[in-house]
Amino acid sequence: MADTGRQTGGETLERTKLETREPTLFKVILHNDDYTTMEFVVEVLETVFHKGPAEAFRIMMQVHTEGQGLCGLYPYEIAETKVATVHELAQENGFPLRASLEES
Repeated sequence: MADTGRQTGGETLERTKLETREPTLFKVILHNDDYTTMEFVVEVLETVFHKGPAEAFRIMMQVHTEGQGLCGLYPYEIAETKVATVHELAQENGFPLRASLEES
């Protein structure tokens, strides 16, 4: 009867355990300024960050009263794209609205 197992020539076979890690998340933060309208900030939160009207209003008020507001946690590439999208929309509409990202 033939040996159907793997022959190793005397070496030991080891099974490697694959470990998946969650990607590092980054906070996307909107910053307050004296010129961007509250309506535009709510619109950005609804369109770019897919927030509902109540959540968008809450974050907008946080930006207005505290100087900044957390829009969400995203992997780096997505966070970077959202920040760029905010800056592009703000520039197209003549507002100085700024967003930033930081590691959470």
